[in-house]
Amino acid sequence: MDQLNAFESPTTARIHRAEYLAGLAVSLGLFIAHIGEVRWLPALILFLYIDVIGYIPGAIAYRRSHTKKIHKGFYVAYNTMHSLLTQGAVVGLWIWISGPEWALLVIPIHLCADRGVFGNFLKPFGLPFEPVANQEFAQLTSKLFSTKSPQTTGQPQEPAPAPSVVRAER
Repeated sequence: MDQLNAFESPTTARIHRAEYLAGLAVSLGLFIAHIGEVRWLPALILFLYIDVIGYIPGAIAYRRSHTKKIHKGFYVAYNTMHSLLTQGAVVGLWIWISGPEWALLVIPIHLCADRGVFGNFLKPFGLPFEPVANQEFAQLTSKLFSTKSPQTTGQPQEPAPAPSVVRAER
């Protein structure tokens, strides 16, 4: 993936998930090492509120929808609650107000498990709320990253021509 091609090969996707598994291992290790110092009510609330606000309402709406198309607000809620930036701000605010504590580790545990274990990253508007294989993406992945692809043999490829821009007249 690069700034002009916002997708990953199956291999780089696995490596990306592995990075989050490493973060999960560190977070869980620290959590377990300090388990006797964890305040369990804040830990439980901090772990659950991410999905209570960000996932469960969208999942319910998706399952109830006959078309499987749901309001973009559910995507925004998911992406906001599952953002490292948002949760970093929550942790920072918590520390500023109450001081640091080991219960806060449940936030990176939650986010790293979602990404590393389950493969759940932020949700794009153009895909269903719940994972469904996209045939066009599967075909593109197969075409670009198959072992028979010229990219894997080191042969340079001509870049595809840029699509022409058509402007509607007013």
